[in-house]
Amino acid sequence: MTRIRALLIGLAALTLTACASVQRLDAAADVHALLISIRDNDEATFDAHVDRPALKRELQVRLDQQIAKQPELRGLAAVFGPSVINVAGDALLQPSVFKLVAAHYGYTSQTRIPNQVEIAAALKPLPDGRVCAVTKKNGPCLLIFSREQGVWKLSGFEGDASMLRLKL
Repeated sequence: MTRIRALLIGLAALTLTACASVQRLDAAADVHALLISIRDNDEATFDAHVDRPALKRELQVRLDQQIAKQPELRGLAAVFGPSVINVAGDALLQPSVFKLVAAHYGYTSQTRIPNQVEIAAALKPLPDGRVCAVTKKNGPCLLIFSREQGVWKLSGFEGDASMLRLKL
């Protein structure tokens, strides 16, 4: 009886691992497309793989946190309101800005883009069904991806906000 139970537990664990691997491989194909779009400055493909509303909400949360730390910003926030996030979001959510983030991690236009299997190995499944990209095994999440209408889209940025700079 205990052998059968142990076998069933092992099979269940193997099944769960396989599901996570399939999820990561599926997400890796879209992450690869996003990376290529950033490298090639392909705005159409970039836009197809970015959840702008989710990222703008995240920018709003970060702005609110900054305002809480620096009360002198409250007046500016009251005057400009959500329009600041819309303008900033549109300006920051571009392939050229993410190219600067990639450069921060050592990727240049000459760096080989990892293949789907390599990307899948750098993706970590999250309990809520999303996946995140890490820079090293068991490292913190940097980029969060959510599945929307069959496409994995960048929906969160956990990196340092100072990396998001406009190239003037």
